[in-house]
Amino acid sequence: MTDPASLLRARRADLAAQRVSLTAELAGIRAAKGESSADDEHDPEGSTLSSDWSRISGLEAGLSAQEAEVAGALDRVAAGTYGLCENCGRPIGAPRLEARPTAALCIECAS
Repeated sequence: MTDPASLLRARRADLAAQRVSLTAELAGIRAAKGESSADDEHDPEGSTLSSDWSRISGLEAGLSAQEAEVAGALDRVAAGTYGLCENCGRPIGAPRLEARPTAALCIECAS
């Protein structure tokens, strides 16, 4: 298995890049909403600025949750508890950690 800390740091960098992209997209929507001629609510083609804003807000919320999971996993690596279930203390199976490197619970406790 790849070093979990390296994998988690790479994931954190990927999430940071996604956040930059979403922030830029949101800034574009804010600018368009501020234009007096941006009447997209009556545009039959494409999505509205409001729906785009809502979609990006949802993506940002999901991104924040993923960032928190990665931060928690990195904290567990630093504490030497990575790979141990936070609930029962038993080892989390390697297949689960490979599929979900941020897993804090073993499959039994997560069920």
